[in-house]
Amino acid sequence: MILALFLLTAFLVQQAAELPKPEVPALKAGLGTCAADFVVKDADGKPVYQATIHAKIRYGALSVKRMDVEVSTNDEGKARIEGLPSKARPIVYDIQKAGSKGTVEQNVATGCLAALQVTIK
Repeated sequence: MILALFLLTAFLVQQAAELPKPEVPALKAGLGTCAADFVVKDADGKPVYQATIHAKIRYGALSVKRMDVEVSTNDEGKARIEGLPSKARPIVYDIQKAGSKGTVEQNVATGCLAALQVTIK
């Protein structure tokens, strides 16, 4: 009986240790093949949960076409925007959470796949 209890406890501890990682929120813009991966941290270097990442994308001939995109971070401070156009003006991302703000820029002409680290203050 004690052996069965011990094995059950060991099994439950092993299952708790193997919890899946949370999914990274991803927005699919559907405008091209470029992407941006974000990691948002606060001034102390801790990940920021539910930080809002917003950008206005201008693309097409003479940058006439426009699209607003917005995604929020997960509990690890991560988010992703996929399907960005490869020919567009540099994209400025505004990140904010509870009065703290930060910005970062991606030039898709020189860096189609970007890994962006942002600290909001």
